[in-house]
Order: sequence, then structure tokens, then C-alpha cells
Amino acid sequence: MPQPAPASPTVLRLILGRQLQTLREQAGLSYDQAASAIYASPWTVRRMEKAEVGLKLNYVKSLLMAYGITDLREIDSFLGLAREANKPGWWQSYPDVLPAWFRVFPGLEQAASLIRGYEPHCVPGLLQTQDYARALTLAGYPAARTEEVDRRVALRLTRQHILTRPDPPVLWIVLDETVLRRPAGGPAVMRAQLDHIIDATARPNITLQIAPLAIGAHPLMYGMFHLLRFPPAELPDVIYGENLTSAFYLDKPADVAAYTEALDRLCAQASPADKTATILRQIRTEYQ
Repeated sequence: MPQPAPASPTVLRLILGRQLQTLREQAGLSYDQAASAIYASPWTVRRMEKAEVGLKLNYVKSLLMAYGITDLREIDSFLGLAREANKPGWWQSYPDVLPAWFRVFPGLEQAASLIRGYEPHCVPGLLQTQDYARALTLAGYPAARTEEVDRRVALRLTRQHILTRPDPPVLWIVLDETVLRRPAGGPAVMRAQLDHIIDATARPNITLQIAPLAIGAHPLMYGMFHLLRFPPAELPDVIYGENLTSAFYLDKPADVAAYTEALDRLCAQASPADKTATILRQIRTEYQ
């Protein structure tokens, strides 16, 4: 039955969804049979287990009873956590600039204890300066009004608070060299952005590596992705990647292992982390 609530309602919803799935399977019920207990569709049960929808308390209570949970204290405990899981995260105050496919990610990011990844196109959002973020937003949304641009930049900068909280996640990113040589916003913006990244390399919870162009072809020439790891034992690692209009979330062990192995190999080919600040300072001199 439920464990104490972690920091993110997104992650708590994932945990509760997995526990509902486990209870259903232990009870030997199919999706159709579970759905009949709440007078809903099998798809609703699937989405609850995948944390793709909020947990309606009357649905949760009926499912628990259908799965053989009759102890009122256990049911009340589960419902209490479901109420916590249904509380909106701070990012939900940005519905106008938060795509549906991105809405899960800020909650995962906030709850992660480790964030690893590869960035081939731009500085990751957690390390962007305001001016750099604005330049990228203007390039990606050229028709956006000033108010919308401001909201998108504010959302990105607010996400960065996880790096300065008392228990920050470990951030380990491999930046492709092209990220540093692709100007965004002009030389002054790039100098400030590089200074910001240089400062970040001094933080104990941040590791940055550069993948030089000289290494040639490498295992991750498919696009950006992040690997997120969480303290609750109930949750597997999650791989997140995105493109122009959608994103993917993978948690099957075989998928996670493939991405992790490829990232490990790239880390071995990339410049050592203790050389990153020197490389960044050299590239900074080129923005005059």
C-alpha cells in the first residue's frame, strides 16, 4: 500500500497508479472487469494506472474495494495520498504556454534526484540565462506576442529553482560542441550564457562535458534526451525526449538500458568534466 508522499504530485500520481495496477493484477482482474466496477471505460483505468489523468476519489475507492481492499484505514490512507497527488504543481499556472505533451515533465524534473542527458542543439533549459532563453523563444515562436514570450521565458527560469534548493538533483549533461558555436541573441548574449555555464561547472551537483566535433559520429546522433532517476523505489528511471510537436516518455528496462549505455559511451568519448571550464573560456573569446 502507499508510501509517504514525495515532493512532486506528478511522481506521487505515478506511484499510486503503479500500485493500482499491482492491486488489479493481484486480484486477477482485466481492464474491462476493473472498469465495470467504476462504470467507466477500460481506457480510463489504463490512464489512471499510467498517471495520465487525475485520480478521482470515488473511482479510486471503488477500485480498491473491487481489488479486495476492505480495511477502511488502508482505503483512507490511499485516498489521502490521492488528494495530495491531485494538487496542482506550480507549472500548472502556465497552461497557456505549457504544451500537453510537456505537462508531465516539470513534475518529473522537480522530483528527480539525478538528471542526465545529451543536448545537441541548445543549452538545456535548467542552465539558460534569461536573454538566451528569450532568443530561443523568439526563434521558435516568431509570431508570439511579447506577453507570450515573457510567459515562456518565466516558465523556463522557474524550472531552474530546483538547482538551488536545499536538496538539489545531480545534473550531468553532455553538450555537443555545436551548442556552444550556434549563436543565439548575439555575441553579448552568448558571452553571458557561457559565463553562466562556467559558473555552473563549479557547483558540486553539476557535471558538464563537451562532445567535441572531432570525435565524429557517436552513439547519440538521434536528438536530445534526459534520463531521470527518482528516490522512491517504486519508480523506474524515465527517459524523456522531444521534437517539434511532441515528446516521449520511456520506462521499460530495455529502453532505459539502451539509452543509458549509449550515454555512458558518449561520456567516455567526450572531454573530461575537469576540462569543461577551459573549453568554455576558449570558445567565449570567439564571441567578440
